[in-house]
Amino acid sequence: MILVAGSANLDFVVRAPHIPAPGETVMGRDFKTFPGGKGANQAVACARAGAGSTHMLLALGNDAFALPLESSLQGAGVHLHVVRVPGQATGTAFICVSDDAENAITVAPGANFALMPAHLPPLAGFSYLLMQLEIPMTSVTAYAQAAREAKVKVALNAAPAQVLDAELLSCLDILMVNEGELAIVSNHMGSIADSAALLKVPCLVVTLGHRGSCARHEGVWTFQPAFKVQPLDTTGAGDTFCGVLVAALSQGQYLLEALKLASAAGALACTRLGAQSSIPTQDEVVHFLTQQAPATPEQVRQLKQFCGFND
Repeated sequence: MILVAGSANLDFVVRAPHIPAPGETVMGRDFKTFPGGKGANQAVACARAGAGSTHMLLALGNDAFALPLESSLQGAGVHLHVVRVPGQATGTAFICVSDDAENAITVAPGANFALMPAHLPPLAGFSYLLMQLEIPMTSVTAYAQAAREAKVKVALNAAPAQVLDAELLSCLDILMVNEGELAIVSNHMGSIADSAALLKVPCLVVTLGHRGSCARHEGVWTFQPAFKVQPLDTTGAGDTFCGVLVAALSQGQYLLEALKLASAAGALACTRLGAQSSIPTQDEVVHFLTQQAPATPEQVRQLKQFCGFND
């Protein structure tokens, strides 16, 4: 079983020709609301990836925004541990998606910041705890420590990025970041290889957008070039990757296979609108992979070179 502890937001999404610059007003087009939040997105991704039983600890307000979030999670088969926060609004995010599929996101965390260390449910029976950084850092650290004591593996997606203290890092089994987050977490602006060398965690996974992803486990690096798709909306693609990766590892997949499944799911998510609404099922990912050619040695070489490995 996987327990996801994290945020849930209702996303307010507008499509526009481009993301506004400071002080600029842009005329948008379509507007929709979608269930989102990094924690909830990753919980849905875990569940749709076939993880045996996915649970989520989350905090919600007593308002109408909470209803579509609960409905989406339950519809995906996620078992909910809800902390209801009177007088606090459910988390929201305001997202502008440009015609080239990039996005700009502003989050109002609301009830998410009321998730406290005492809210963690009993960990008996769980194999993985998956977290992000859209809830209080004190809670993230407390949950990680409790999981370590219970011999539950701890996976952290360090987003939104910040420097992590040694106390939290020592509890992690898997740290997942994108290229920009790696620079912040490692406090180093060099290559992927050099920045990663500063982070002493058993498994480090770095997503690299259209280039692909790489991972270091027990000192050994693995590289997964990206699958080519025509992107429509990249919102939630990183969360999809993280959730599917942890789901695959929880099912006993080797890291290379887990990276491939996560990369395929993230690519598919880019071809659809919204966060949770874009997350593919396990069958969709498997079908997508049957249509893809294996990565070539040249693709792997180019990815390794980009990451700072020249041999």
